[in-house]
Amino acid sequence: MKNILKKIRLVVAGLVLVTSTGACSDLLDQRPQGGWTIDDVEGGAYFSQVMALYSMSRNYNITAGIPAFAFHYYRSEDSRKGSVKTDGAEHTPMWDGYQYTAGNSLLNPYWSKNYEIINAANTVIDQAERAQSGGVQLAEAEMQCIMEARFFRAWCYFNLVRAFGEVPLVNFAIENSEQANIPKSPVDDIYKQIDEDLTAAEGLPLEWESRFIGRLTSGAVRALHAKTYAQRRMWSQMYQYAKLVIDSKQYDLKTPFEKIFREEGENSSESVWELQCTATTAEPSTDKLGSQFCQVQGCRGAGSSDLGWGWHMATMELFNAFEEGDPRRDETLLYFSTPTKPWPDYAPADGNRPFNEKLVAQDGLDGVFFNKKAYCSPKLREFYGNRSGFWYNIRMIRYSDVVLMAAEAACELGGEAYIQEALDLLESVRKRARGSHTDVLPKVTTTDQAELRKAIHHERHVELALEFDRFYDLVRWNEAVEVLGRQGYQDKNKYLPLPQVQIDGSNGVLVQNPDYAG
Repeated sequence: MKNILKKIRLVVAGLVLVTSTGACSDLLDQRPQGGWTIDDVEGGAYFSQVMALYSMSRNYNITAGIPAFAFHYYRSEDSRKGSVKTDGAEHTPMWDGYQYTAGNSLLNPYWSKNYEIINAANTVIDQAERAQSGGVQLAEAEMQCIMEARFFRAWCYFNLVRAFGEVPLVNFAIENSEQANIPKSPVDDIYKQIDEDLTAAEGLPLEWESRFIGRLTSGAVRALHAKTYAQRRMWSQMYQYAKLVIDSKQYDLKTPFEKIFREEGENSSESVWELQCTATTAEPSTDKLGSQFCQVQGCRGAGSSDLGWGWHMATMELFNAFEEGDPRRDETLLYFSTPTKPWPDYAPADGNRPFNEKLVAQDGLDGVFFNKKAYCSPKLREFYGNRSGFWYNIRMIRYSDVVLMAAEAACELGGEAYIQEALDLLESVRKRARGSHTDVLPKVTTTDQAELRKAIHHERHVELALEFDRFYDLVRWNEAVEVLGRQGYQDKNKYLPLPQVQIDGSNGVLVQNPDYAG
């Protein structure tokens, strides 16, 4: 079998990039094979600074913890806060009921971490620009580092503009706190910066040598760019960039769906952008090497069923969204019993493939299912002596997401050729999901644009369920009021209020979003 579980890890004290390889027989041999200091890699100090960006992108507040989950998960109909109802009960009205308040404690950590990464990226970019203006010819490896920094800046601004709308545009290195205290910029200006950064980053390699597995590629850049155009409903550009990823032939849908989110499926041909996490027996639970992505979402139980905190749980509404017999349902939803509720009759009798565990969670949970896309291997839990899954990679952009973006854009562009292409792309995703179950997920054949649009929207819903974008998909499709209105959603809830602590600290420079002012 091929080597898997190759990881990039950042040891903060020495800023050393290390990869580790898992022995495929049992997935347990993850000891570091070797290390390189920054002096060993062309790019020098830029390299160490850029590797720090990768580490920051795994952070609890932006990707792997409760603040990040509030922004990306809880606000859709598929997700709930989770955990027991009394745990973090103050967040339920805000994030599940759209009763937005600027003082909510989850707003500022997400805002601040995005700007921390932006500032770190700005510093790298500024250093390079100063060197070039002084006549220094940057090496190819140094230019690649600058491109990576521009990707991370674009990603963070995309996070912020989707969440808040107008935000301060800081695209220069901050030397003192006063420089950062600037007014908000229009949404169009934020997207202009995103477009410039991602266009500049397109020169990244199609792929890296194996020791740099997980580093950003031109495919990741173009996929993110397609997502930014999708949010703006710019169909031609969305189609163009999604197709560039498809036509690169770097990715495919050959990884079975049931393996994508298992450790053996890490860095598969499905992965366009995947955050690398790892652990060692000496440090099985540190976010210096890995993340809390699984721990925060893990089954909240006792004994062998104690896998985490149980935040971010799925709803019965998501269960019902899957077509009858869709194999993805049982690979998305993690079933459980509780001390007072038996194993549910809608769950497979043999447990949840592939591990066949029958988890026993606490009573009183705020949700019906845990997220199986954040469910780690029992063998690795035993090996590390830790059940929290810090070693589990985070799938940020999958190839099926790109394929469905291309299908959606082709459908919206319309015309016989585009409609047929949209049908073919949609079928490629459904065919992989169908697997050997030939009697489920019938091929979509309609050439009616409205019906095809509905089918593609449905496919994104179930294929990408409990991942990062459902709420933002509903917003960009203008379907949020229809789907979420019964939970209290209004058009103004497209954007969140800016953190009150940021407003208060700006001495009147930063103005609250109008729907939440006063």
